[in-house]
Amino acid sequence: MLILAIDTSTRTGSVALLRDDHLLAQVFREEETPYSTRLFRDMDLLKTMASFELKQVDLFAVASGPGSFTGLRIGLTAVKAWAEVHEKPVAAVSALEAICAQSVAIAKVSLSEEVTFAPFFDGRRGQLFGAVYRRAAGDARALELVSGESVLSPEEFMELVKGGNHKGQPRLVSPAPSLIPATLLEQSLHGVGIETVSPILAPTIGRLGFDRAKRGELVTALQLDANYVRRSDAEAKWKDSQ
Repeated sequence: MLILAIDTSTRTGSVALLRDDHLLAQVFREEETPYSTRLFRDMDLLKTMASFELKQVDLFAVASGPGSFTGLRIGLTAVKAWAEVHEKPVAAVSALEAICAQSVAIAKVSLSEEVTFAPFFDGRRGQLFGAVYRRAAGDARALELVSGESVLSPEEFMELVKGGNHKGQPRLVSPAPSLIPATLLEQSLHGVGIETVSPILAPTIGRLGFDRAKRGELVTALQLDANYVRRSDAEAKWKDSQ
C-alpha cells in the first residue's frame, strides 16, 4: 500500500511517502512560510525525490489536529481534494497520538503491562496541546485516548496528568520538553522525566494510517474533519467583540 502522509499541524511541517509502514522519502522544515505556499512546494519536492504521482497513492494519512488552525485547514483541504479526485480513502490521525506513538517505551514495556502516556506540544501563547493516552496490555501499537485533547497552560496540563486514573506513573512525551519548566515537573510528578521525540510527524502519521487501514478505520474525503480544539484567532476576536 502506497501511503502519502501530511502534517501541517505544527511549525515543523512534513510530508512523507511510505510503502505500508516503511518510509520511502520525506520532506520537512521548520519555518514561518505560510502552508498555502509551503505544502505544495514540499509536495513537488517529495514527488521528485520518490518519483511518484498522486494517482498512484492508495491511502492519504493526515494530521487532523490539534494544532495551528490555518495549517490544519490547508492540509485537510488539500487531502480532501486529492482523495476525492483520485477516489481514495483517508486516515485521520491526531498529532498528539503521533507524538505518543514515537515513545521508545511502547516497544520496551512488556505487552502484559498497561502503560499511560501524556504527549504534548507547543500551543503558543504560553499554552500547550496535550492529552493522556493508554496503551492497553496485549497490543504494542494500539493507543486509547483517556482524556480529551485540550489546549492548556503547563500547570493545567500537569493537573490533568496527575488527576487521571492511571496505573503507575504516566510517561510524558514531547518534541519540546522545555515547555514544562523543570521546577513544575518536579513539584507535580517527582522523579518523572520527559522523553524527547521528533517533531517530524509525517512518517509516524503514515504508519498509524497503515494501522487504521488494517483495522478498517478509514474515512472518505467528505467525512474528513478537523479537531481544532480552540477557535481561530479571527473567530475569537469576533466573539470577544460581540
